[in-house]
Amino acid sequence: MEIAKLALEKMAEKVVILNIAKLSSIADYLLICSAASERQVHAVAAAIEDELKKKGVRPIGTEGAREGRWALVDYGDVIAHIFFEPVREFYDLEGLWAEAPSTEVKDTHKTAPKKPVKKVSPSKKRVLPSSVIPSKKTGGSKK
Repeated sequence: MEIAKLALEKMAEKVVILNIAKLSSIADYLLICSAASERQVHAVAAAIEDELKKKGVRPIGTEGAREGRWALVDYGDVIAHIFFEPVREFYDLEGLWAEAPSTEVKDTHKTAPKKPVKKVSPSKKRVLPSSVIPSKKTGGSKK
């Protein structure tokens, strides 16, 4: 789902899609995701709205993005809920819609964690061979 991909691109976490089509007439799907900060809630909601506008898709309505605790972007058949994590836990939409089939969306573009760079301790400084150090006699060039 395009909205899930856009949310993940802005580092949204715990992205879940609930299929509520058989349970409600308000929408077919709810996208629920978390953000680590209020600023990130706004960024995720803005990215979804901006990228879909570029494709000619405009939301029916948006709520709460300025406050940054819970943003709602309504596209009719799909409603995106972007939560600041503590607020998501409090409202527990997944619990409210527990009967709805859910799909957790993972970021498939995340790379494997990089190996840590080995740091050289000051006591184990590398000594360059004299052949690499420019000579004062030659003006810095090797002969």
